[in-house]
Amino acid sequence: MPGFPAGKLAGVRCPHLTGDLRCALFGTPERPRVCVDLKPQLEMCGASAEEAMATLAAWEALTDPGTVST
Repeated sequence: MPGFPAGKLAGVRCPHLTGDLRCALFGTPERPRVCVDLKPQLEMCGASAEEAMATLAAWEALTDPGTVST
């Protein structure tokens, strides 16, 4: 992934996210496959940008290797 050779860490803002929360790599060959394959759903996006960001933050916290218990 450009900017994150070892993968994006939970809680770290993607360096390709623009000020208006859009992907600067959208439509380019450099855009990571995981992003290309992502199909946003209502449960992910909610009814607003605020809900979407809250869900993303919660999911990142739940999958952060530093906090996931085994």
